[in-house]
Amino acid sequence: MKKAILTTKVGMTQIFNEDGVLTPVTVLQAGPCVVTQVKTEENDGYSAVQVGFVDKKEKGINKPQKGHFDKAGVAPKRFVREFRFENAEEYTVGQEIKADIFAAGDKIDATATSKGKGYAGGIKRHGLKSGPSAHGSKYHRHAGSNGMASDPSKVFKGKKMPGQMGAERVTIQNLEIVKVDADQNIILVKGAVPGPKKSLVMLKESVKA
Repeated sequence: MKKAILTTKVGMTQIFNEDGVLTPVTVLQAGPCVVTQVKTEENDGYSAVQVGFVDKKEKGINKPQKGHFDKAGVAPKRFVREFRFENAEEYTVGQEIKADIFAAGDKIDATATSKGKGYAGGIKRHGLKSGPSAHGSKYHRHAGSNGMASDPSKVFKGKKMPGQMGAERVTIQNLEIVKVDADQNIILVKGAVPGPKKSLVMLKESVKA
């Protein structure tokens, strides 16, 4: 991996290309991210670049975090993540990573925490079939039988049942960047990106493109 950046989701809109074709896009406020640490094979056992994103008040961090940011010479950051860049040694502490690291047409993978949908039944959560819709059925949206015979005498893990839906880490692969505004650090991504507005979205160059 050579390119990655932290962004926050602004919302969705639509743009028209030169041929007049409408494209729905997600607007992401990308960085600028600041390099807070460069990890090396000698010191840490692996090479990576640690970046911080979105300023945070000093009273909201503890002393070890304050010492870490002071050593790097940067303001406290709300989000801190690591990227295992192939060219990690080329980065320096305090360096900024901006939206222009990407360009229109690039393929990316977007990772974020999806919207929480609360406690949901099997039909909504897993797309299971419902029972007969007639009034006499008395079985419409129930989970149905989930018991085993006396041999296993248990319900195997992973069975599709009601439970918490959403609010989990999701990666959408092979999304396309439509436009990059380097001045305002804004990236427009074709289609939908996981997560609610103002949430943290991690963009990395696609592993499959």
